[in-house]
Amino acid sequence: MTDAFHIDVPHTDGTLAVIALSGEFDITTAPAVRARALELIAAGHPDLVADLAGVTFCDSSGLGALVGIWRCAKDADGSLALAAIPDRLGRLLSVTGMDTFLPAHPSADAALAAGQGRTTA
Repeated sequence: MTDAFHIDVPHTDGTLAVIALSGEFDITTAPAVRARALELIAAGHPDLVADLAGVTFCDSSGLGALVGIWRCAKDADGSLALAAIPDRLGRLLSVTGMDTFLPAHPSADAALAAGQGRTTA
């Protein structure tokens, strides 16, 4: 791992939370991301936005963590949206078909604005 990895939570409001990642999202960091996301879900923030603007690399472990987080959020009647997806990661999401069930937004602010109108059945 060459880039220091950081997980920040710059925003929580009601059911919404942003988890901002920076550095390499890989086999060594994916478990921490998943654990932090599950903590947020358990704390009453099942609608997550993963801000990926600072991600410099993502391997299959990072993609797997996103799928796992999405499933846990759905199980809690929540959602996972992605924000500021780097180009290379966007191509990976497209090739794997993950872009069909993970909504993408140009920024965390845009994702939050979209989530503000979310209603649950």
